[in-house]
Amino acid sequence: MAMTTPEAELGRPAIPFSLPSTTGETVTLESARGPKGLLIVFMCNHCPYVKAIIDRLIRDARDLEALGINTVAISANDADNYPDDSFANMKRWAEEKQFPFPYLYDESQEVAAAYGAVCTPDFFGYDADLKLHYRGRLDESKRDTAPEGARRELYDAMKEIAETGKTTIEQIPSMGCSIKWKAA
Repeated sequence: MAMTTPEAELGRPAIPFSLPSTTGETVTLESARGPKGLLIVFMCNHCPYVKAIIDRLIRDARDLEALGINTVAISANDADNYPDDSFANMKRWAEEKQFPFPYLYDESQEVAAAYGAVCTPDFFGYDADLKLHYRGRLDESKRDTAPEGARRELYDAMKEIAETGKTTIEQIPSMGCSIKWKAA
């Protein structure tokens, strides 16, 4: 089911986490942050919306790192019911695509719930003090990749955050597949 992200609670502090990475490391909020900010992306392997933006996300993460903003991706989907999103498949996809960012597994789904993540992809852009300033989409991509030359909305917002500590970019909600929550 396609969902869009709710209106952001701008200024909300990032929530600490400690999650395993596909590289074998444990990554925390503090170890993930860059000197100018942090982009947290909730995503998964099988979602067509994520597949439509993954190459642009990789490009933007590399460009943002040069500006002092690090990126982490977190998968919280129920891998028992969605085996494409298993940790083993996360490792495979991260290697295949050569992710320039840690790809973390939130098996308990506690981190995704704490952040209020609702869909894949769901973007949370933080400043140097780890205060939320962006919760919009990457670009106009939906289930298909946006046309060449589409405005880099997330990149432009995060660049402005790196330079000024805030953004004036319009925040259009991200659209994607719902996070696959485990049965209660």
